[in-house]
Amino acid sequence: MRRFISTRRIRAAAVTSVLVLLSWACSGPPEPSETSVVPMATPDGAVAEDVRIVVLGNSIAAGLGLPEDQAFPAVLEQQLIDAGHSVRVVNAGVSGDTSAGGLRRIEWLLQQNPDLVVVELGGNDALRGQPLEAIEGNLRGIVRKTRAAGARVLLLGMDVPTNYGPDYGEGFAAVYDRIAADEGVELVPGFMREVGVAPDLMQPDGLHPTAKGQQKLAEQVFPAVEALVVEIAGQGGTSTDEGNG
Repeated sequence: MRRFISTRRIRAAAVTSVLVLLSWACSGPPEPSETSVVPMATPDGAVAEDVRIVVLGNSIAAGLGLPEDQAFPAVLEQQLIDAGHSVRVVNAGVSGDTSAGGLRRIEWLLQQNPDLVVVELGGNDALRGQPLEAIEGNLRGIVRKTRAAGARVLLLGMDVPTNYGPDYGEGFAAVYDRIAADEGVELVPGFMREVGVAPDLMQPDGLHPTAKGQQKLAEQVFPAVEALVVEIAGQGGTSTDEGNG
């Protein structure tokens, strides 16, 4: 049997769509979309609130050259859901972004009240030969602003090609180790290390992962993210800085 939608309902839907578009236009800089999941029921029958995760990154997180659902933030979200977690992941990856750009964007993103911010930045800085002190200062600023807002941080460590010289390369990798230790945040070292050296996991440009490579990145991040999701959910929602380390 065919179902007919009344003119009144069509008009109402159109008005709603216009209002949504207007609200997006006034809410601040456009960010990639988020995927919500249905809240899960706890054993006592209460509805568990989604753990809100923002991935602040560059073209790797954005999934340059791929459909959005193949970028590692979307893959990671599905992995967490499949593992039984109630999560919502916002992909805030912007192609070409640097640590300075992330620092400029973080306060706006924190208005979404995330429980966890995954920071995937610094690679573009290194490719441009930016001073290590500036990169470290920007990343520390992101971490500190995020923690001050009551959210947890997962830092994804980066490497640079060997042609930049051992001193710069080693110093760059050490930035992430030092920030994680000093600021008491979790770190996934060498985030792109295994994928970046595998031709079958990289697109022809040699800089951006294929869909298979993005899947591998999600798998590498999953254990650390899952551990934080379990901890945050156990605290009943948005985490605080107390005991964050």
